[in-house]
Amino acid sequence: MTPGLVISGAASGVGKTTFTLGLMAALRAREMAVQPFKCGPDYIDPAFHTVAAGRASLNLDGWAMAPAQILDLADREADIAVAEGSMGLFDGVAQPGETGVGASGDIAALMGWPVVLVIDVTGQAQSAAAVAQGLAQFREDAQVAGVVLNKVASPRHEALVRAGFAQAAIPVLGALPRQAGIELPSRHLGLVQAEETGDLESLLAKAGNVVAAHCDLDAIVAAARAGQRKPAVHRLTPPPGMRIALARDAAFSFVYPHLIEGWRAAGATILPFSPLADEGPDDSADCCWLPGGYPELHAGRLAANATLRAGIGRFAQTRPVHGECGGYMALGAGLIDAQGQRHAMLGLLGLETSFAKRKMNLGYRLARLSAPIPGHAVGARLRGHEFHYATILSQPDAPLAEVCDANGAGVAQTGSWRKAAGGGQVSGTFFHFIAEASL
Repeated sequence: MTPGLVISGAASGVGKTTFTLGLMAALRAREMAVQPFKCGPDYIDPAFHTVAAGRASLNLDGWAMAPAQILDLADREADIAVAEGSMGLFDGVAQPGETGVGASGDIAALMGWPVVLVIDVTGQAQSAAAVAQGLAQFREDAQVAGVVLNKVASPRHEALVRAGFAQAAIPVLGALPRQAGIELPSRHLGLVQAEETGDLESLLAKAGNVVAAHCDLDAIVAAARAGQRKPAVHRLTPPPGMRIALARDAAFSFVYPHLIEGWRAAGATILPFSPLADEGPDDSADCCWLPGGYPELHAGRLAANATLRAGIGRFAQTRPVHGECGGYMALGAGLIDAQGQRHAMLGLLGLETSFAKRKMNLGYRLARLSAPIPGHAVGARLRGHEFHYATILSQPDAPLAEVCDANGAGVAQTGSWRKAAGGGQVSGTFFHFIAEASL
């Protein structure tokens, strides 16, 4: 297995993404082959990883994915694997899933990859070492290789913080200044998407230069380790069809790379189309898939696209169409934007949603299908993740699934479906499918 590291911290917002992108860029500038990963369910960070490393970033999810799938996805030829964690190192849900509770520490333990902690030392000195020491001692199966200090205010501040880490016998692998000038823009679901970030290459090059100047890259590379476990064969997730019309543009971009990779490995052909460009699905496709994204930011444009509406309407009469989150909302009757204006959507389902009444819906989901969706039969159990701010005003169609959260509590967002007159079927869910459930 490729030697790797997990980049984590004590909490969200400590600078993991900025450091991870800078590290990838710095190692790539050394002509190293860097394989990026993201621990947990996230679409936005991996897109930035892909640009920084020059390789597609894959998600490794301990709650939704079985160990065999994680090991298989992580088995990539590269000089080093860099996996960015989510939230704090051991943060996850209360009830374990396929491999663990969804914590980054679960991936570190399974893969045998040491952890580099990013520690925001704002308002701290020696006490920062106590936080890192607590993380290092919390689980024996997750090894902490060292720390990178973030937002260091001055040389005196750095010296005091380093004194604490010397006392705790935890290596300091770098110290990033407070005014590094490499912050990334954000919006309500996290960072602005990579494809929307102006002059991204320049920003990543700057991040790489900052990390190279303030971190010991040789020590970081030397800390990487390869796990002892060999990849195990896991059953590929069946594709939703053999010719898949896949919506893909700035409004519909949230699709997990491992799913696309698995579909292609099963022999499926992906046929991308752009709803924003008023394109309908390829008529040679045998199914249509609308991923999540930001339809609320483009609702007026989508509502005006007559070619899209007619094309997907004809397609849905005879073939299956499925939407996830943003794609589900686009398949509905209407969407009210943040300013309170209603926009007519594709009208293939009766769903009405609103962003004028924002409510965060976040968490893992386990669904048992009450109706089939492309690639999965009635009764199939699917693991996924939900993250959106939309409010359901009306969902008149038949429920698609029985859905519960990671603790087994029922969730009202069941998704919905309806049959078309010509034998086709339209379905949608608010959760993003990650993997089939085995537990």
